[in-house]
Amino acid sequence: MDDGRAGRRGRDETPEERADRMWVELLQEVRVAQMGVQILFGFLLTVVFTSKYDDLTATDRTIYIVTVIVGAAATGALIGPVSLHRLVSGRRIKPQAVEWASRLTLVGLILLLVTMASSLLLILRVATHDDYVPWIVAGIVVWYVVCWFLLPLWTRRRYTE
Repeated sequence: MDDGRAGRRGRDETPEERADRMWVELLQEVRVAQMGVQILFGFLLTVVFTSKYDDLTATDRTIYIVTVIVGAAATGALIGPVSLHRLVSGRRIKPQAVEWASRLTLVGLILLLVTMASSLLLILRVATHDDYVPWIVAGIVVWYVVCWFLLPLWTRRRYTE
């Protein structure tokens, strides 16, 4: 007896059930990223009030300002899904809300990557003043890209049709 499920992969769920499940999963993912970006952003905000800030070179100040701006943008993108959910809740558009929240989260992760890289660049420049700092930061950025994007994309391509 063939009930139409032969050869199908995945769950047997309605579009609404799928949207509910995907929303819960997305919120769990966002919680992890939000925590990291909020802690990092909070520390960044305090740097300008330290005595060490006055000793920064013009280049280091520029890196700091860019880092704070990108950190603020990352914070906004990663908190955005919560606001989106709150404002569209009960409107029967959860599949669309999940899609947009997912996009915001991906943008937030990219901005978080830039924030972390520029923070690391600034910290290592101030701490070491060595010419190899950009190479270390580049290596860390490659590591983030592999962990956050390439491995998931490879997994998706490898194990889905």
